[in-house]
Amino acid sequence: MDISESKDFIVSTSSLKEVRVFSREVFEKINIQQEQKDELVLAIAEAAQNIVKHGYKGVENTTDKMQIKISLKNNELEIGFFDKGKPVVPGNVQHRKLDDIKPGGLGTFFIKQIMDEAVFKKDQKGWVNHLVLTKRI
Repeated sequence: MDISESKDFIVSTSSLKEVRVFSREVFEKINIQQEQKDELVLAIAEAAQNIVKHGYKGVENTTDKMQIKISLKNNELEIGFFDKGKPVVPGNVQHRKLDDIKPGGLGTFFIKQIMDEAVFKKDQKGWVNHLVLTKRI
C-alpha cells in the first residue's frame, strides 16, 4: 500500500494537537502495531514542536505555515517537514545530556530512537528547512 498525504499547519504551539491528529489519521490507514503508530506520532510531534520552538524562536503571532508530508512506498515511511523559520545548522542539532534531569530537550533523542534516519535536505523549493525522517516498516 502506497500513501502520500500532506497538510499545512500554522507555526504555533496551538497547532501541535492538529499535527498529532493528522498523523494518527494517516497511520490508521497503515497496517502497523498501535505501539509503533504512537511512537511515530511522538516523533512527528517532537519535530513539529522543534520547528515552533527553535525555528521561530522570538517570533510571535506568525502567519507562516509548516508543511508535513507523510509518504509510504515499498515499506519505507518518509515524513517530510518543511518550514520557513531560521535556517537549521544540522551540526548544532543535539539533545541535552540524558543525566541532566529536567523537562524538555529530549525531542531529538526520541526522534533518533524511533526513526531509522533524520536528515536535513537542501531541495526545499521555496522552503528554508526540509527535514526528512525515514522508518522502514
